[in-house]
Amino acid sequence: MPDTPAEADTAIDMESWVCPAPLRDSPNIVMGHGGGGAMSAELIEHLFLPAFGRAAEAGMGDSAVLDVGNVRLAFSTDSFVVKPLSFPGGTIGDLAVNGTVNDLAMAGARPLVMSTAFILEEGTSLDDLARVAQAVGTAAMAAGVKLVTGDTKVVDAGHGDGVYINTAGIGLIDERADIRPQRATEGDVVIVSGDIGVHGVAVMSCREGLEFGTTVASDTAPLHGLVAAMIDTGADIHALRDPTRGGVAATLNEIAKTADVGISLDERTFPIPAEVRDACGLLGLDPLYVANEGKLLAFVAPTEADRVLTAMRAHPLGAHATVIGRCVAEHPKMVSAKTALGGTRVVDLPIGEQLPRIC
Repeated sequence: MPDTPAEADTAIDMESWVCPAPLRDSPNIVMGHGGGGAMSAELIEHLFLPAFGRAAEAGMGDSAVLDVGNVRLAFSTDSFVVKPLSFPGGTIGDLAVNGTVNDLAMAGARPLVMSTAFILEEGTSLDDLARVAQAVGTAAMAAGVKLVTGDTKVVDAGHGDGVYINTAGIGLIDERADIRPQRATEGDVVIVSGDIGVHGVAVMSCREGLEFGTTVASDTAPLHGLVAAMIDTGADIHALRDPTRGGVAATLNEIAKTADVGISLDERTFPIPAEVRDACGLLGLDPLYVANEGKLLAFVAPTEADRVLTAMRAHPLGAHATVIGRCVAEHPKMVSAKTALGGTRVVDLPIGEQLPRIC
């Protein structure tokens, strides 16, 4: 019991968390809490939100929509701790820019400005840092976003992995767009913009020196141009998400829960490159749970799906867009997949992360 009124005011009431396993069963943070799966969701729902209280807005999504005067802005923040700093197809630098740009794009926003904060480990090579910083600048210029403020901190040797990057971004939402996960509805077609599982396999291949007979390069890319092309069709796009941590499976489960719909997938339509499928088979991974950094999932009405698909396939980042499923009235809040053998399996929210530290 606290001894003074001041201590009583600041005492942490852990019982108010009403937290289910695995969070309550784990008294310390584990890697799974950062994986974008069930443990991440429980940490937010049962620790952060109760602790924040009324200071927290209800959304708490990848980006917030803010009404400022006569315009709508999207605001997002993210942190990047990928290991190693460089991998086939990218670096932590361009990943930080593209990841932030994409969080804004999933609200239908054109990115305007970003902040960048670097947490550096003592002893990190200045040449390595220069390569990361160059990648940040190059990616920002390619995305048309301005880097307007930032910060630098240094931590003791042995207390980091060279470079961590925190970002925040602001974008202007297209006035024609009302894109949010709550709008996914029964009958909607689920479209993925291209091959899945590529980024996670690219990072995994170089992290442990694994070789799969061919080089798998990360798909990291800014998606706001693709989203703009989709909006320009005039179609009413209900929801967009980029399936990063936890992959396609985690993202679809989050949308199914938020919109209170069921999602039914067809495994035969999944665009999984042979090298990704082979790597996942070798390591016992499900490609649906492997991270992506340059792909999006779109929910649109069936009457507008062909129009959106045509626009996506005309864009370099959507050339291999395909329909992988639909929203259904059955099994609300649940994702299922029809297998190649004709059976059906549940595609559940992952507990943690198959491959941590991928973004």
